[in-house]
Order: sequence, then structure tokens, then C-alpha cells
Amino acid sequence: MESSAIVDHIPSLRRYARALTGDRWAADDLVQDTLERACSKWRLWVVGTDLRAWLFTIMHNVYASQVRRAPSRPPVALDDVVHDLRGADSHRDQAIDLQRCLLLLPDDQRAVLLLVAVEDLSYAQVAEVLGIPAGTVMSRLSRARSRLQDLMEGTPPPAVASRPGLRRLK
Repeated sequence: MESSAIVDHIPSLRRYARALTGDRWAADDLVQDTLERACSKWRLWVVGTDLRAWLFTIMHNVYASQVRRAPSRPPVALDDVVHDLRGADSHRDQAIDLQRCLLLLPDDQRAVLLLVAVEDLSYAQVAEVLGIPAGTVMSRLSRARSRLQDLMEGTPPPAVASRPGLRRLK
């Protein structure tokens, strides 16, 4: 594998990592970890297959491992900080608001949305990268688009319908 083939994909990797993490430093670390893993595992890449999808698969797996290992933080109630998050109507503020809304999406939905909409991967490629069926990709993408639109418009999340508890039968 030529190193230039990997170098050509670094901007896409950085863009995806930045969107996943929401932080420039964490994104750079994620890209670095991805590239290190790709270089150490280069023999696993099959010549003729999609190198870009292979690199995104590595990045997704590295990110998932980091999230699992990270200490859990107590959730912040959105109502408590909404006054700090509301942006003005300028284009820059709208971009910041979009990034904030992207980070409010569940990780699985955000990953699918970014890979399809930003990185322009096909549903089949996203399914391969994330290790899920193509139908799940389409479902998550639909939910992510709908939720992102609601977040951008300031619509509160739908109330979770309460289900009656399970009864124990003897």
C-alpha cells in the first residue's frame, strides 16, 4: 500500500473525526490513532477493495473503543443550559448551532448521517463501515435527519410513550 493512498484520505478522516468528537484536539488524536492502526494492520487491507471504507471502519472501531473506555459523565439536562446554547441568526452562529445539534444526536445516528451526507458514502459502504445491515443504515439515517431538523427548529423531543409494566403470570 502506498502511503500517498492513505494521505489522500486524511482530510475526509479529519472531517469525520471532528464531527464525531466535536473537538479539534480529540479529532486529531482520533485520526492519529486511526492512521497508526491502519499502518500496523496494512496487511489486512485487501488490494482492490475500498481503502476509504476500510479507513472509516478503523476510525469507527477506534472511536467506539474510546467511548466505551471513557468514564461516564452524568447527563446534563438540556433545559438547564439551553440559554447558553441558543445562537444568534448569523451564518457562523448557525454553523455552531448545527454542530451542537449534531452532537446531541445519538452516536449511531450521527455516524450514519455524517458518513452519508458529509462523506458521500453509499448505504452499502456505510453498512460495511459500521458493521450493520443496509436497512439499519436507512432507518438510522431517517431518524437522524428527522431529529436533526427538530433540534435545529427548536422542537422539543417527542415524549416517550409510557408502556404498562410487564405482569408476571404464574
